[in-house]
Amino acid sequence: MATKKPSTKTKKEKKDAVVTAASMAFLKNYINTPSPVGFESGGQKVWLEYIKKYTDEIFTDPYGTAVGVINPGAPFKVVIEAHADEISWFVNYINDQGLIYLKRNGGVDHQIAPAKRVWIHGKKGPVKAVFGWPAIHTRLGNPDNKEQQPKVDNLCLDCGARTKKEVEDLGIHIGAVVTYEEGFDELANGYYIGRAFDNRIGGFMIAEVARLLKENKKKLPFSLYVVNAVQEEIGLRGAEMIARRIKPDIAIITDVTHDTSTPMISKIVEGDIQCGKGPSLAYAPAIHNKLLAVVEEVAQKNKIPVQFRTLSRSTGTDTDSFAYANDGCPSVLISMPLRYMHTTVEMIHHDDIEETIKLMYHTLLTLTPKTNLSYL
Repeated sequence: MATKKPSTKTKKEKKDAVVTAASMAFLKNYINTPSPVGFESGGQKVWLEYIKKYTDEIFTDPYGTAVGVINPGAPFKVVIEAHADEISWFVNYINDQGLIYLKRNGGVDHQIAPAKRVWIHGKKGPVKAVFGWPAIHTRLGNPDNKEQQPKVDNLCLDCGARTKKEVEDLGIHIGAVVTYEEGFDELANGYYIGRAFDNRIGGFMIAEVARLLKENKKKLPFSLYVVNAVQEEIGLRGAEMIARRIKPDIAIITDVTHDTSTPMISKIVEGDIQCGKGPSLAYAPAIHNKLLAVVEEVAQKNKIPVQFRTLSRSTGTDTDSFAYANDGCPSVLISMPLRYMHTTVEMIHHDDIEETIKLMYHTLLTLTPKTNLSYL
C-alpha cells in the first residue's frame, strides 16, 4: 500500500491559501464540462450554480454570457471578466462509408488531432469517436515517399459507423460540435493540465474573487459585475455584446498568456513569461496606463509577484472589446501563464492561480469611484 506523500507546504502557506477543496471540486467539474464556442450553456450552468451563492443577483444575455452582480444598483460599475468558450470542431460532411469530416470552430490546432478521442455532441446526446489516422507504415509507403501531414481536409472522425445512415441514426448531424475527451489532471510540483484552461481558469478565478468578497464580508463602493463571456475564440463577440449592455466604468480582464520557456518559442518575439512566477500584466494601447499602475501598486503592496509583456496593436483578448466599448472604458489585462495553448494538455501552475485571485481581489478593495484614472 502506497504511503501518502507529505505536503511540502508550510503552515503559513496553507493558512494564506485562497483556493479550497470545494473550490477545486468546482474547478475540476467546470473544466471537464464541454463548452464549445456558440454552445457554452453546459459550462455556464455549472459556473452559475457555483457563483450564485456569492452574488446578489445573476443574469444571462441572449447568447449565453453569464453575469453575477454584487451590490447591484450602485451608479459606478466595475467588471471582472473571463471567457467561457473553448475551441472545438463542427461536423461538416459525412461520407457514404460513415466517416465524418470537420470544420474548425475557433482556432483549434489540427496538428494535435490525429489519434485523439472526442465527443460528438449530437441530437441524441454525446457520441464517442476518434480522429483516425493512417498507420506510419502506410504513410511512409506512398508513391512520393513523403510522410503526409495532418490537414483539416484529410482528418476525419470514426465513430464505429460504416454507413452515412448509421452515423445519422446516432443523432450525429451537420453542425454538431465536437470536443476533445481529455479533462482535468494533476502533475508534479503544483502543475495542472487539461483542455480549455483557456479560459475557464479565468472563469474559476473571478468566481473565487466573488467568494472571497462574500466570505470576508467586504462592502464595495460600486456595483461589481462578475462576467463570464461567450464567443471570445471567434472574435471577442460575447464581451462586445455585454460591454454595451453593462456600460462599465472600469474593466479588469483575465485570460491566459504563453509561457515562453518551452522549446520553439522566441522570447525575442513573445517576451519572457514562466508558469509559477505570478500573473502577467500587459502593456498595450488598449491597456489603461493609470489603471495598470494601480494594479502594479497593489501587487507591490501585497507582495504578489507579477511578470510583464507587451502586446502591440491588439491584446487579442476581451480587453479590446471592453476598452473600446461605449465611450471608452479604462481596462487592464491580468493573464495566467500557460503552456501548450490550444492543445488538450494546456498547463498552468497552482501558485499562479492563487496569486492572480489575490491580485484581482486586492485591486477591487483598492478601487473607488473617486480613483483618478484621468490621463490629463
